[in-house]
Parts: sequence; C-alpha cells; structure tokens
Amino acid sequence: MLNLVQLTVLAAVARHGSMTAAAKELHYTQPAVSHQLARLEAATGAKLVQRIGRGIRLTPEGELLAARAAEIVGRVEGAEAELAAQVGLRAGRVRLAGFQSILSTVVPDAAAALARDHPGLELGLVDEHPGEALRMLREGRIDVALIFRYADTPREERGLRLVHLLEDPVYLLTSEPGQTIADHRESTWIGGCARCQDELVTICGRAGFAPRISMVSDDIVVMQALVAARMGVTTLPRLALRAHRMPGVHATELAEDPRQIYAVTYGDPPDPPAAVALIDALRASIRAR
Repeated sequence: MLNLVQLTVLAAVARHGSMTAAAKELHYTQPAVSHQLARLEAATGAKLVQRIGRGIRLTPEGELLAARAAEIVGRVEGAEAELAAQVGLRAGRVRLAGFQSILSTVVPDAAAALARDHPGLELGLVDEHPGEALRMLREGRIDVALIFRYADTPREERGLRLVHLLEDPVYLLTSEPGQTIADHRESTWIGGCARCQDELVTICGRAGFAPRISMVSDDIVVMQALVAARMGVTTLPRLALRAHRMPGVHATELAEDPRQIYAVTYGDPPDPPAAVALIDALRASIRAR
C-alpha cells in the first residue's frame, strides 16, 4: 500500500533531482530519504531510482509515480488548508517564538486581542533569539517566528516568508548625556546577543574603530545596570528601552540602520487562519502604540 510520507519523499526527489536537496527541504537526513525510497520500491515492486555517478535519476516508473505523488501530496495539502479555513478560528492552537523586547512590548496587547476576538484559540509563546526561532519554525515546532535583522544581516533561506512589522531605531546608552559613538573609542563595551554584537561592530566600524567588548549579556536589565554603574557603554533598540528604562542611563538615537522586525512563516501559502489572525493582531498592536 502506498504511503503518503514515501510519496512526499519521491515528489521532493523528483522536484530537486537530488536526495541531498530533498532531505534538506523535508528536514530529513539523507539516509532517511534513501530508506523511504527503498520502502516505496519494495511496496510497488518497481525500480524507481537509478544511481548515475554520484547523482541519481528517476526511472520511467519513478517519473510516472513521482508525477502522481506530486498530485496526491498537493491534494492532501489543499484539503488541510480547506479544512483549516472551514474550522476557522473557533478552536486550535497557534505557536509563536520571539525575542525579549517584542515579547514584553508588542506581543502582550496582541495576545489579549487574539484571546478576545478568538476565545477558542490557544496561543503558545516561547522566548528565543531569531536564529533559534527560525530553526523551530523550519522544524514545525512553531507557526510564527518574530525576528529582527539589520541591513547587513545575511538573507534568510528560501521557503521563509517575511512580513515587515516595524522599524526599531537603535540607541547609544551611556552614563553621560550628549555623547556619540566616536566618544567611546577607548571605552569598555557591553555586547548583547550574537546578531546584536555583529551590528555593534558595524556601527563602531563606521566611526573608525573596533569596540572592546569586555562584557556580554542579552538581558536588557543587566546591560542598563552596567551602564548606570559606569562599567561600560552599549547599544539597545527602542523596544528594549520601552520594555525597561533604568534611571541614570542616557539614550542617544543612532540615525543609521534601525533594526527591522518581521513576522516569519514557513512553507507555501496560504498560511493557516490562526497564523494570519496572530500576525494581524501584532500589526494592530503596533499601530496602536
């Protein structure tokens, strides 16, 4: 009997012409792809794949079944989308991963609106940096990832669909007012997450120096406490300052390259209704701020 998982694997191999690429798309290992194809060949009694040097190609039987497999998988996915639309938002769950400053500012109002408008919908939240949030999204452990990126952040891989939510200006945080990046060529710098540190290096590089990052924390309370204690200087975005602002810390906006904040979904459209409702709630929360 034909198995939907095996047909999905065959369709991916036909689409990419490679077991390696098919494995990457499906988030399988290459041995797992080979195993599923072998089981499909055993089930059908037909040779479906031939090895050509280091690559592969489908046999005529493989091409025939792959064409049907693509149709079958497409119909199943269409049925799932139609069923989700039919059920609507009366019940179900939507899972979100995001970073600290947006979870503590934009998301609470969006979550409250979602609960009010769709009381049968359960919202799951997890605090993660963009890289891990995207990995969870690709693995199907969440439905929407909230990420930030800068102008020089490497582009996300294909299959990820980004919806721009807002621009979040970055500020220099010091213990004295009216200072610039160039004033802190010799200062101790407090670094944040890896993506934030990369941007800090870029900002200081424009001023002609490399920052001496001697302290690292991704906790905005700790970072501001260190600045207030005159232990160093740092940069933080506006959302982080809205989430927490410590007395004795002066913030100077840096006009260049605010960070861009996106809601990200994965896979072919359309998105499930619950994910669409969540993103709409996030946008409404941002407009109301």
